[in-house]
Amino acid sequence: MLDKYFKITERGSTLGREIRGGVVTFFTMAYIVALNPLIIGLSKDADGKYLGGGDAPNLALVAAATALIAGVLTILMGVVGNYPLALATGLGLNTFVAVGIASKMSWADAMGLVVLEGIIITVLVLTGFRTAVFRAVPAQLKIAISVGIGLFIALIGLVDAGFVRRTGSGPVPVTLGDNGTLVGWPVIIFALGLFLMIALLVKKVKGALLIGIAVATVAAIAVESAFKIGPNFIAPDKVNPKGWGLNVPSVPSDVIAKPDFGLLGQFSLFGSFERISVVAAILIVFTLLLSDFFDTVGTVTAIGHESGLIDSKGNIPNNDRILLVDSLAAVAGGAGSISSNTSYIESASGVGEGARTGFASVVTGILFLLTTFLAPLVAVIPYEAATPALVIVGFLMMTQIKGIDWADYGIAIPAFLTIILMPFTYNISVGIGAGFVSHVVIRLVQGRRKEVHPLLILVSILFMVYFLASPINTWLG
Repeated sequence: MLDKYFKITERGSTLGREIRGGVVTFFTMAYIVALNPLIIGLSKDADGKYLGGGDAPNLALVAAATALIAGVLTILMGVVGNYPLALATGLGLNTFVAVGIASKMSWADAMGLVVLEGIIITVLVLTGFRTAVFRAVPAQLKIAISVGIGLFIALIGLVDAGFVRRTGSGPVPVTLGDNGTLVGWPVIIFALGLFLMIALLVKKVKGALLIGIAVATVAAIAVESAFKIGPNFIAPDKVNPKGWGLNVPSVPSDVIAKPDFGLLGQFSLFGSFERISVVAAILIVFTLLLSDFFDTVGTVTAIGHESGLIDSKGNIPNNDRILLVDSLAAVAGGAGSISSNTSYIESASGVGEGARTGFASVVTGILFLLTTFLAPLVAVIPYEAATPALVIVGFLMMTQIKGIDWADYGIAIPAFLTIILMPFTYNISVGIGAGFVSHVVIRLVQGRRKEVHPLLILVSILFMVYFLASPINTWLG
């Protein structure tokens, strides 16, 4: 029955390979359960409150919701989309929600905008618009989007670990460590985790990222216990450059606990319109929409190539169903107050183990559900132990760059702009928009208008509106 429903034999796989692939995918991306709370759980909203409405961070609460929604959505992807693709809170998007949205309103209002964006993108899928745009984007620009996101994620990891820091003055925007020097035990823990993950990855050890995070966390707890390093931030006018970035590692009081899903449903659909202008709220939704809309493009395409499920025209089986589940993931992420959920490129690790069907996703999803009982563990993981995983994920996404034709300027220049502007502007949408707009312009200059899909021209015009949002907002008053 399983073989017939999931087409396991038809796709050249076996039940054993699917189970193994699902387990590997889980261990490759399980870090998100630890990392997402550190990104959104430690950020205050405009009212000075942490996610969940408290005056102090509740990382276990965020971790439980992160694991639950990832599990449910990944199982849904397997059963409905029959594709070896796992979903969880989107990296980059969660940073934008924490830094760019919640800082202007309450967390409930911010998550309401995420739900709104998810509803809109779901409607676009049901009407066939998202699928049409997906197919209108040149395959090599899809690759560039994935590579750019990889560099963006790697930069986030380096900055949050303190390996790269912002400079207070001078012509250089960022520098190595503290004024050009690496200082403190936390940076050593980051380096330990990074090199351990690299070694495990080279040796093809399954679950390299999760093992690296675990070992680095244990080392961090030992170092803090021995040297009493303390936090990086002490007071508004006092900073310890050798301290831990966000949370100080310590031995947890509990390891397994009944999960608290109190975050679910903490969103206000239209509350943001009372905190900021309607135009500003619409522009934020538009930004989320563009990011969510195209973040999946590179991931789904990459998994299709890796698994051999993509045809000669670049089409993927059950493409409509895959995009529908991915769109519903945005709604679920906002409704669960853990930011928009999306497809993960780490699914490629499971595909590398032989996964070819959605049964692997079902396995991954079940493991995520079991992880909800381990949520208390995330409270002890320092950023320096988790962020090496972002650098490794960035590398894995960067490897796709070989699929871009650098001899064709109509592809090469847009790809280049897409790749560099994501990390340089700290914004995924900027990179995507610059790539699309420049591609259309170059093709028009080359007299190759017929090679540009009309939908791509439409999307490029929308991106121009996005780029000109500030003057438009000012003009509209």
